[in-house]
Amino acid sequence: MSRERDFTSAILDARLPVPSGLLDGQNQAAGRRFSVYRNNVAVSLTQALHQGFPVLTRILGPDNMDGLAGQFLRAHPPVSPVLAHYGHALPAYLDSLPQLSHLGYLGDIVRLELALRRSYHAADAAPIEALRLSTLSPDALLACRFSFAPAVSVLRSDWPIHAIWRYNTVDGAAKPAPAAEDVLITRPDYDPEPHPLPPGAALWIDALRSGDSLATATDAATAAHPDFDLSAPLALLIEGRALTDISR
Repeated sequence: MSRERDFTSAILDARLPVPSGLLDGQNQAAGRRFSVYRNNVAVSLTQALHQGFPVLTRILGPDNMDGLAGQFLRAHPPVSPVLAHYGHALPAYLDSLPQLSHLGYLGDIVRLELALRRSYHAADAAPIEALRLSTLSPDALLACRFSFAPAVSVLRSDWPIHAIWRYNTVDGAAKPAPAAEDVLITRPDYDPEPHPLPPGAALWIDALRSGDSLATATDAATAAHPDFDLSAPLALLIEGRALTDISR
């Protein structure tokens, strides 16, 4: 195991020497070949981070993203052979960097990018028909519990993460204003979509996802936010094909 750790460390850190006793296909010391291989690994992982986190890359700039990637890949080597999965430790890593503390929203931006990636790869699920809801009486609807599609998730942040994401992905989008934002991610078709939520809606959706009835979830959201109105977030869930079943 020690040799494996030495090999992995040396692959990810050009400052370390080639592991002793390592030979190439010609039974010669593998110094030059190892350096080429090491460079290819570093380039591949750096490219994976650029591609996996385009908003982070745009905020930092490509050169700074290269530097961050070099630090991150040494601290957090891949644990999966699938490069599309690389970077799950990046949010906490960003949160821990004092030199980026003035950009405190970066960790949550990456959490949003990861949530969009997970939504994209989540299993398909057939949504309920809106007609089923329209045939229920108000009392029957309030007693209902809902099942959610695997592609659905909710993020809660102290930062305007949806506005920051939109500003860096949509031409002409408004500059973000300082404010906390909660975001709902749905996947109505092939691509996931992030939606900003009104106050109380994230709490409401989390309660529904945990199995609470519509009435119980609405009471909890209203207790925290007296102006909460379920109509807008419920419409988002229906239009986003986020609900897959109803039970009572």
